[in-house]
Amino acid sequence: MTALLNAIMNVIEIPMRFAQKRLGLRRIAWVFLLPNLILFGIFAFLPVILNVVYSLTGTDQVMLSDRTFVGFDNFITLGTCANHLDPNTCAQDLFWRAIYNSLWFVTLQVGFMVGLSLVTAIVLNGKIRARGFFRSVFFFPVLLSPVVVALIWKWILQREGLLNAGMDAFGFTPFNWLLDRNWAFIWSIFLSIWAHMGFYTLILLAGLQAIPRDVYDAALMDAASPLRTFRRITLPLLMPTMVVVLMLALIKGVQTFDEVYAFTGGGPGSATTFIIQYIYETGFAGTPRLFGLAAAASILLAVVLIGLTLIQLSVSRSKADG
Repeated sequence: MTALLNAIMNVIEIPMRFAQKRLGLRRIAWVFLLPNLILFGIFAFLPVILNVVYSLTGTDQVMLSDRTFVGFDNFITLGTCANHLDPNTCAQDLFWRAIYNSLWFVTLQVGFMVGLSLVTAIVLNGKIRARGFFRSVFFFPVLLSPVVVALIWKWILQREGLLNAGMDAFGFTPFNWLLDRNWAFIWSIFLSIWAHMGFYTLILLAGLQAIPRDVYDAALMDAASPLRTFRRITLPLLMPTMVVVLMLALIKGVQTFDEVYAFTGGGPGSATTFIIQYIYETGFAGTPRLFGLAAAASILLAVVLIGLTLIQLSVSRSKADG
């Protein structure tokens, strides 16, 4: 086996030596990078270019040769409203409902999730029994597929589901949780928090463990109360990690689609329709398939995500320099 491997390596060495001799030591790195660059160009960079092109064209035809150039008409259509605070006055009312739903969802979901993740990380960082077990329990939902998570909670909350069975056993009247727009929205937030909180808890837990123990010992010697220690030591030293967690949660929240789509389908009505679902249904599930309009909406979303990513990178760079 060793002799066979040596023979194979000797065969590979011949063209590599020739390439290094012809290209030089610095340029030979591009030989190794070229396959990845080709794949990146085909499956990442090229689709972005096509998306921009589609956003500037109209009709429901797939082939670019069959589509007509309309310029920025798709963007104008998305932004046309008599009153932007009232989606009913917009040319694309579902687009603006999706935006408002996404804003409310991200605000509530990120706020509660980051807060709960912080509390959970502090508890799991303390000296409690079975600490490793509880850490695993909180992280386990992150390992599940979003669709699996959605189906589990849909089974619990449906009319004949586990929650209503428990309520009926205690004499309460069963309720159609997923047919009420307010409750469907609330449960969508809960579902997302339950599925992703473990990831952010893990990051915050790592941040807590990175705080030197000496500062806590000094606070203990000064007879500082737990609340004062948290306000004056833990929170300031954890703040860079908190900001990174906040930015990651915002980016993830804006991109919410699969778990909520499998959970409620965007309903009832448009109560849980978010921006990604609007793009999907406009470009692929609706009739006619308005690829240009969906592409324009995705570009607007990309601008928001790029802005959030730049903020995250700036914060991360400041943390590394400071």
